[in-house]
This record gives sequence, structure tokens and C-alpha cells, in this order.
Amino acid sequence: MNTRREFLAVAGALAAASTTVLRAQDTCAVFTKATQSSTTPDQALARLKEGNGRFVSGRTLHCDPRAQVKESALGQAPFAAVLGCMDSRVSPELVFDQQIGSIFACRIAGNFATPEILGSLEYATKVAGAKLIVVLGHTDCGAVKGAIDDVKLGNLTTTLSHIRPAVQKVTNVAGARNSKNKEFVQSVADQNAKDAAAMLTAHSDVLAALVANHDLQIASAMHDVSTGAVTWFT
Repeated sequence: MNTRREFLAVAGALAAASTTVLRAQDTCAVFTKATQSSTTPDQALARLKEGNGRFVSGRTLHCDPRAQVKESALGQAPFAAVLGCMDSRVSPELVFDQQIGSIFACRIAGNFATPEILGSLEYATKVAGAKLIVVLGHTDCGAVKGAIDDVKLGNLTTTLSHIRPAVQKVTNVAGARNSKNKEFVQSVADQNAKDAAAMLTAHSDVLAALVANHDLQIASAMHDVSTGAVTWFT
């Protein structure tokens, strides 16, 4: 009897382990057109939230990038696109614990949308099939600080001018309106991310139509560079 019970216990443990392995393999698997098309915008958002949870808790996946390179060599089908800042601490693939072929990443200092970036996101969604766009700002953003202080430096002057509207909108923070006021800096960063997300549909009929048809979701979020955690505005 004991032998039978031990056998059943071992069998159950192996089955559970097998399920865990299968789930890990599913998460590590490169997205295909089939898996992309079966993913809803809500599921895409949930996948990024789960990935950030793993990142923050130190439970990131250990996938084989060589296998992913091989699997994705003949095509790509990312489930999401991220418009983020170029800051070296905010790599979206790492922050959301995603793999090769999972997300499109558009990065520019200050995470704002230009016509070129809008075109890239139209390709990512309408042409390539991504179901979600996330505008990802971050704390302690140098571009936001530069825009607040109205820095003038070569082509950076034009770059920072795209963030200046968010600076002007933030009027409810006490203290100096400069980059030394941490609360003001963060409020501008929040406003800038929200504005960029709103701009996507306001300036792109392609993206607006996808959202209206429930084929695409657009969200804005903030990454804390001191903890790794992402908080969501929408």
C-alpha cells in the first residue's frame, strides 16, 4: 500500500512539474501569427503586467535566446509595441520580462510621438498585427528635466520642445518649476506619458480605427527606475 501511495505521489509530482515546464515553455515560445491572432488586447496587457511582476520579484524567465533567434528568423509576430524613452535603465524587453520577437520597441528621449514614430506604430499594429501599444515613461527622466529647464543644445532643443506642452500643463504642484523639484518633475513625466498616448489616436486615423474596432488597446504607464515596478495610468 505504501508503495502504491508513494508511486501515486511521485506520479502526481511529475505531472505537476510537467505542467510547470509546459507553462514555462509556452511563455518562452516565440510568438507566431497564430498565437498573435488569438491574443486579445486585454491579454496582451495582462502579459506585460505579469512580466513586470516577475521582473520586480526577481523571478524572470530563463529562456534560451539562441532557440528564439532560430525560431524567429523567418518572421515576427509581436503581440505588443512599446513607445519608451531611450534611458539605459528602461529597456522594455527587460522591464516586462519579454523575449525575442515578443514586442516592438520604439525609443526616443522623452517617449513622445513624432510622425515617424506614428508610422512605425501603424506598421507594428495594422500591418504586423500587434494588439497593444504602451507609452512607457519613467522616473528621474533627464529629457523631462531638460524640457522643464528649457535647455538649448543643438538638435536636443527640438527634441525637448516636444515635452514642453506637458510642462505648461502641470500647474498644481507647489514649489519651484525647475528640475530640482522632484514632485514637479514626476508630474510632468506623468503628464507627458498620458499626452503621448492620447496623441496616438488624435494624429493617426489608422490607430484610431483599430482602437474603435477593439483590435488595439493603447495604455500609458510609468516605470520606477529605483524599484523596477511599472504603474499604469490606463
